[in-house]
Amino acid sequence: MNMPLIVGNWKMNLLTDEAVVLAGGIRDFVKSLSGIRVVLAPSFTLLSEVRNVLSGSNVGLACQNFYFEEKGAYTGEVSAGMIKDAGCEFAIIGHSERRHLFGETDALINKKVSCAVEKDIDAILCVGETEDQRKTGKTFEIIEQQVCKGLDGLKRQDLQKISIAYEPVWAIGTGENATASQAEEVHHFIRKTITDKIYGNGISPLTILYGGSVTPENCSELLANKEVDGALVGGASLNIDSFCAIINAAKSV
Repeated sequence: MNMPLIVGNWKMNLLTDEAVVLAGGIRDFVKSLSGIRVVLAPSFTLLSEVRNVLSGSNVGLACQNFYFEEKGAYTGEVSAGMIKDAGCEFAIIGHSERRHLFGETDALINKKVSCAVEKDIDAILCVGETEDQRKTGKTFEIIEQQVCKGLDGLKRQDLQKISIAYEPVWAIGTGENATASQAEEVHHFIRKTITDKIYGNGISPLTILYGGSVTPENCSELLANKEVDGALVGGASLNIDSFCAIINAAKSV
């Protein structure tokens, strides 16, 4: 099993003072831990302050999105070079909210993943099915499409800079979550898809995270699964106690 990776996606939440306090608390909690990777993904306006708080610590910094072009007339967008300049080592790409609220396509997401790898940024590629897609038996079809198109054109060695986050859309922010067996089934399918459909055998160990209403109450069972290498945490990452409880659960397995 890979070293557990726990990513806190703060989404569009927190102002500077709140972010500084939360990041500082997580930094202090994690500083004595080894064998686990923790990453925080604040909004763009908070990156500089959170970077300062995390400086010299073992907590990484991620952005929640970026645009694949290097520069130009793209009002409101932020480039990979800009987010790297802001201190980001990781980038969340293709989150379901980007796909479904902002219309991001597999082709656009693929360009972002390729750009991240080129800029030496660790990409966290999100994939997942909607409630209707699961109910109509299309889960594996959707996952295969998103994985294959998201990784299109990337080389075998590029996987060292890419993690996959399985986030069932029907579980995000709903209080529901996939059962351990559902998560195991899809995570196994993702590994098999990447081996069978894209790169063949002999690929480096692949980190696959679960994201979908991860809480202190359900994380232990999910993270104990051999197919689950960590978690992409939303709402629970905004509270120091709940997020640290999830980190503890990951550390214990």
